[in-house]
Amino acid sequence: MPTTKFDKESIKQAIIGKVQRYNGRTIEEVSPQQLYRAVASTVRDQIMAKAIECREERKRNKGKRLYYLSVEYLMGRSMYTNMLNLTSTKEYTEALSELGIDIQDVLKEEPEPGLGNGGLGRLAACFLDSLSSLNMPAMGCTIRYEYGLFRQKIVDGQQVELPDSWLDNGNAWETAETQDTCEVHFGGHVEEVEVNGVKRYYTKDYYTVEAVPYDMPIVGYDAKVVNPLRMWSARSPKKLDLNSFGEGRYVQASEEIELAETISKVLYPEDRHYEGKQLRLKQHYFFASASLQYILKDYKKRFGTDFSRLPEKVVIHINDTHPGMAIPELMRLLIDEEGLGWDEASQIVQRTFAYTNHTIMSEALERWPVNMVQNLLPRIYQILCEINRRFCERLWNYFPGDWDRIARMAVISYDNVQMANLCIAMSYSVNGVSKLHGEILKEETFHDFYLVMPEKFSAITNGIAHRRWLISCNPELTDLICESIGDAWIKEPERLRELAPFADDAAFREKFAAIKLHNKQRLAAMLKQRQDVTIDPSFMFDVQAKRLHEYKRQMLNALHIMVLYNRIVNDESFTMAPRVFVFGAKASPGYYRAKQIIRLICALSKMIERHPRARKMLQVVFLENYDVSSAEVLIPAAEVSEQLSTASKEASGTGNMKFMMNGAITIGTMDGANVEISEQVGMDNIYIFGMRADTVRNMYRENTYNPMMIFETNQEVRQAMTQIIDGTLMPDNPAALQDLYHSLLMGDNFFVLKDFGSYSMAQRRLDADYHDQEKWQKMAVINTAMSGVFSSDRTIREYNDTIWHLPILGQNAKK
Repeated sequence: MPTTKFDKESIKQAIIGKVQRYNGRTIEEVSPQQLYRAVASTVRDQIMAKAIECREERKRNKGKRLYYLSVEYLMGRSMYTNMLNLTSTKEYTEALSELGIDIQDVLKEEPEPGLGNGGLGRLAACFLDSLSSLNMPAMGCTIRYEYGLFRQKIVDGQQVELPDSWLDNGNAWETAETQDTCEVHFGGHVEEVEVNGVKRYYTKDYYTVEAVPYDMPIVGYDAKVVNPLRMWSARSPKKLDLNSFGEGRYVQASEEIELAETISKVLYPEDRHYEGKQLRLKQHYFFASASLQYILKDYKKRFGTDFSRLPEKVVIHINDTHPGMAIPELMRLLIDEEGLGWDEASQIVQRTFAYTNHTIMSEALERWPVNMVQNLLPRIYQILCEINRRFCERLWNYFPGDWDRIARMAVISYDNVQMANLCIAMSYSVNGVSKLHGEILKEETFHDFYLVMPEKFSAITNGIAHRRWLISCNPELTDLICESIGDAWIKEPERLRELAPFADDAAFREKFAAIKLHNKQRLAAMLKQRQDVTIDPSFMFDVQAKRLHEYKRQMLNALHIMVLYNRIVNDESFTMAPRVFVFGAKASPGYYRAKQIIRLICALSKMIERHPRARKMLQVVFLENYDVSSAEVLIPAAEVSEQLSTASKEASGTGNMKFMMNGAITIGTMDGANVEISEQVGMDNIYIFGMRADTVRNMYRENTYNPMMIFETNQEVRQAMTQIIDGTLMPDNPAALQDLYHSLLMGDNFFVLKDFGSYSMAQRRLDADYHDQEKWQKMAVINTAMSGVFSSDRTIREYNDTIWHLPILGQNAKK
């Protein structure tokens, strides 16, 4: 039994004891980082006590376990969430207070884990939270990146990338599980040997990288289960070459070690060149192989070597195509290591894997050059060739003579390994992440596959962990909700709908509005402290925070702000609700145009600030280094949520759900989960604009769109566009943003100008409604009330009911 009881007094004594034992200090002498580690290790002790019980329960249950493979997990800070899920925030807050410590001072010492970047990784993190909270046995698998994507700094209006070395002080939550260290092999050549009439395959002359696992516990809210996030770190099996080192050849002495460890160095290494693309392939295979080796090791320990039962006891979920190499790797392990025949192994694999697609963007449907796979993973390449041969034979029966269609569907075609095709061919389930996305996959992106195997396809709308994105980051609103409808919604988030009648309660709306104002003041204080930027909390807070990409159309937002600026400057009688537009976004280091959009936004901010009348009604702020921690302050403060993706391009979106849950009102296209948000809140409580998905797809097919016509006929668009290049926006360098100007006039691939008129009209309606604060607050309350369906708890239940079929630990134990 653990020695710490985790009541207030025990927590105090544990923290004092750890500070003394680990640091030889008193509470009064300890440094902020030392104090953080003492508190974190106390919380971790409490989690580990639960983890022991969870492992015993899983042994008794003998049921199926989910392995969720994702190349990124955007975890955010863990300490407060762990306290919350342990239902111990009150005890820790009081214990620290009695020691003379503000809990906020401790929380800010935790580094933000550099394990993820955007929506894909944040979704995976929310899923782990819900899996544990719903008592479902699972393990997340990823890479233990030494450096995150990058830390963003804005210098002279442009993005600068700095190293995100989040592990400088270690990770207080992880445990090295060295007993599960395994080898991953690259390169070499394959030899075929016949043994007792059976062909066996052996890879020779390969080089080895060791995969060392670190587990981070994910505790559920008031639940039995603690599920691990397993992070694989790359290590060379070779030690320092002391002879070379002794002779002064220091680089050669450590070169091979450093090359091996590069695999887990950086999240998303730049892949514009061959070496970068090869490193990404190494990363993907590395963590897929290590994860699969562990999965079979654990299966054999629990169930023996009857692999026909593997699909009954294991489900492996591929979060987008990045972990897709796990499919041929399981084939390799079952055939080469466990001695199964091809047909038996193939049937097992196709009943074990499930695949979630997250995009219809062709450039994001991952593919690897054939020669790269052949050189780096020769045995895997052989297996892929055989999978492809058999799959194409099957396709021939459906589409005899239609070589073009078969080539489009093939696993290997056009000198590339097509990872999405592999995942569809060899998985038993393929799902989209919103209703609209699911339909687009069936009707367009993977239509040919749907004709052959319609039973595989489904759609499960994404969700968010309401514990982090409402309870943790917006405690005042949480208290108001509990005061109004009780606390049952915390475990049954759909019950937030019981809040809807309070939209007509003036006293409730007044409290709701006061909380929003306080959250706006909190964001203003953060921006002042972080960036020395002053914003007025009486302004409307309009936020667009997401990855910087042309299809997400930050450019549409910026163009509209320029039009508002011109209305203010050109018409002295023009008025509007004063508004601050906040952008939060990182642009990929190699994505030139995205970085130019950041430059435009920053130039726009300066232009407005220079004009004495405009700055009384408009302000533009670019929030540097947007991450989970800053999102936890930004989202509760937002009043308007900008969700502007070109219809049919955003698979789902989850930022839209977070803003909605915190009472922001969406202005957006009928894209991704916006469709379902509009169904929940009603069209009177959302601002929808722009072309619908079917119209967009028809315009792409017909290729008749001419943005120059809009430029010529819309005077406001023409003036704003011209200001991009005539020195108005950038007086010192008028030509700096020519690429953006030409990209809109000569292509406008994401229909920014086409949708501008509709967007501008929706913004006029929004501004008018904001002046009527009674109406606006009713809309805001309805958005929060109807957000419960977008909890990741609902999403995970749907996955389990339709795809995974996991047991609920503590119930229905199986023999």
